[in-house]
Amino acid sequence: MAKQKKHPQGTIALNKKAQHDYFIEHKFEAGLVLSGWEVKSLRAGKAQLVDSYVLLKDDEAWLMGCHITPLKTASTHVIADPTRTRKLLLNKRELEKLFGSVQQKGYTAVALSLYWKQHLIKCEIALAKGKKDFDKRHTEKERDADREVQRAMRSKGKED
Repeated sequence: MAKQKKHPQGTIALNKKAQHDYFIEHKFEAGLVLSGWEVKSLRAGKAQLVDSYVLLKDDEAWLMGCHITPLKTASTHVIADPTRTRKLLLNKRELEKLFGSVQQKGYTAVALSLYWKQHLIKCEIALAKGKKDFDKRHTEKERDADREVQRAMRSKGKED
């Protein structure tokens, strides 16, 4: 029998800034249209989603601002554009839901992460609503309070 190839697993890139700046309402899983050098770079983990967003135009979704650094060895014969717009593959119902929600005031579509699903590269996008400064401070206070509770629970268990 032929030996099975092991598929890469796990997250390629995260957009932590999106978690900080937005309330996440609804998540979608989308495929990506990529070229060969991009897949090789993603296998090496050379991607950033920091300033990326989803543009909805002409009944299609596009990933803008995602930076995939080209490998020197993989893209010798191709002029690689690291920040080109990439098409997101969603079904019609998901696109209609995104379009309808983005038309409402305050909603936007952002990319949360790139990850492997078996041998495919998927992009998790979210329907999000922007946070105000006081919302961000409130979130930080909650997180700090949770950390204090966890520390207290750990230290209480060690005293006994």
